[in-house]
Amino acid sequence: MGGDGAGLPKLRLDELLEELQGRIEAVRGTRDRLQSLLEAVLSVGRELDLAQVLRRIVEAAVVVVDAEYGALGVIGQRHKLAQFITVGVSEEVRAAIGDLPSGHGLLGELIRNPEQLRLAELSEHPASSGFPPHHPPMRSFLGAPIRVRDTVFGNLYLTEKRGGGEFDPEDEAVLATLAVAAGVAIENARLYAEVRLRERWLEAGAEITSGLLSGVPETQVMEVMLERAREITGADLGVVDLVLEGTGDLRGALALGHQAGKHLGLVLPREGTFAGAALTAGTLVNTADVRKDTRITYGPDRWEGLGPAVAVPMGTREGLRGVLVLARGAARPPFTEVETVPLLGFAGQAALAMELAERRRDAEQMSLLEDRDRIARDLHDLAIQRLFATGMTLQSAQRFVQHPQAAERLGRAVDDLDTTIKIIRSTIFGLRAHETPDAGLRIRVVRALEEAAGVLGFTPALRMEGLIDVDVPGAIAEDAVAVVGEALTNVARHAAATAAEVALVVREGHLTLRIDDNGVGMETDSGRRSGLRNLAERAERLGGRLTVTTRQGGGTRLEWRVPLRSR
Repeated sequence: MGGDGAGLPKLRLDELLEELQGRIEAVRGTRDRLQSLLEAVLSVGRELDLAQVLRRIVEAAVVVVDAEYGALGVIGQRHKLAQFITVGVSEEVRAAIGDLPSGHGLLGELIRNPEQLRLAELSEHPASSGFPPHHPPMRSFLGAPIRVRDTVFGNLYLTEKRGGGEFDPEDEAVLATLAVAAGVAIENARLYAEVRLRERWLEAGAEITSGLLSGVPETQVMEVMLERAREITGADLGVVDLVLEGTGDLRGALALGHQAGKHLGLVLPREGTFAGAALTAGTLVNTADVRKDTRITYGPDRWEGLGPAVAVPMGTREGLRGVLVLARGAARPPFTEVETVPLLGFAGQAALAMELAERRRDAEQMSLLEDRDRIARDLHDLAIQRLFATGMTLQSAQRFVQHPQAAERLGRAVDDLDTTIKIIRSTIFGLRAHETPDAGLRIRVVRALEEAAGVLGFTPALRMEGLIDVDVPGAIAEDAVAVVGEALTNVARHAAATAAEVALVVREGHLTLRIDDNGVGMETDSGRRSGLRNLAERAERLGGRLTVTTRQGGGTRLEWRVPLRSR
């Protein structure tokens, strides 16, 4: 009896000691787990890059619940998985499995019902659809949604509790805590990404504005603009379609990236095109698949190999200048609102910079034209008058010169002054050639001479007499400009001339065009006869005539003479 009574307290003491030891171990285990959870939360919160944050979350979840495998599924459009980040599965096994899951079966259960889920045997769940070939075996399962504010961002999936056991309620609580911390970390990473994105758009806009206003060629600045837009949005193709004046159609002014040649230089109607849809809407338009978009009926084959696309009009209060189009490859994710919202401001800033640069060029052009006009007046009022006066003085002095050689030299000097006056007159008309957009016959002939100078190798002299812009009707003026151009082309091709003079004379109801050159004289080749026949037909149609003669001393004279009034 006594022995039994002594043994009972000892037995109870052992039980108490064992229970106390168990509680100490539990407290120590809880402390270690809390420490692991705290480290996991801190690790997740350190990163600002979203991709790194997502991977850190999965890695931390595997550690805190002691799982063999872990994954994070990011929910995209139509409740499908847009991303699936895994831990514990080797690259070889992933390659053998094939395509990543899209959100069916048990993975989709958490998408449809975003609540925590703990299973001892995942294959027994009604939503389980089994595993694809080469997938590692998995039994125990623990899942938890990740919420960013009030929106479910994605889900954490943990499988295979280490040691072959099951996940317990404590694992579930720890994972729920980590999921809350993950939501905060994801929100911070998103906000940081948005701030960086805005900064990149602002930097790109400033670069474009600075380039245009500093005088960099507009095409070069547009190329920089398009390249920056592609870089920031990760687009595979970028196109700038400019609005054509008058028709309102679009022309592919610039294209970079995937099959850019299909878009460059192409003239597009507004109706049935993606760029036209943006112009009609007056705001940004977006599509998940540009190849299947019902708004595109004109040339859909241009979008082969592409999928998501966005188009934004480039305009100011003065009007729309064009459309910026960006597209990604067919397998890539759509453009998000975060990515596209700054695009409106960027396109508007680029259009405004282009408009300011255009006005600056107009102002510079006006200043240049004013300088040209002033120079022309000075040449006419001062230089020509003095040359005339000098020529008349020399002519009057010739009578008093008895020596033949001196008289000859004076004659040559007078001729040189006449030639100089003709050259200055030609220069004056050249300076005034761009004064008005609707140029008269004088200016158009000057322009024809400027164009011909490139092929002739010299600038022909020009002499004009009479009320050319007043008396010559528009139809005759059209023919006259064509005659000048074709005649000088013939001189360049066949005459081997080093000088030529064009005379445009209105006198006694007729317009006479005379082109003299110092070339090889009349040619009989068919090419020149064909050109002369064209000129003759123009003259005959107007009731006039064409004569071509060999000049005394060499060269050819072509005279095209037509009446100014129909007979």
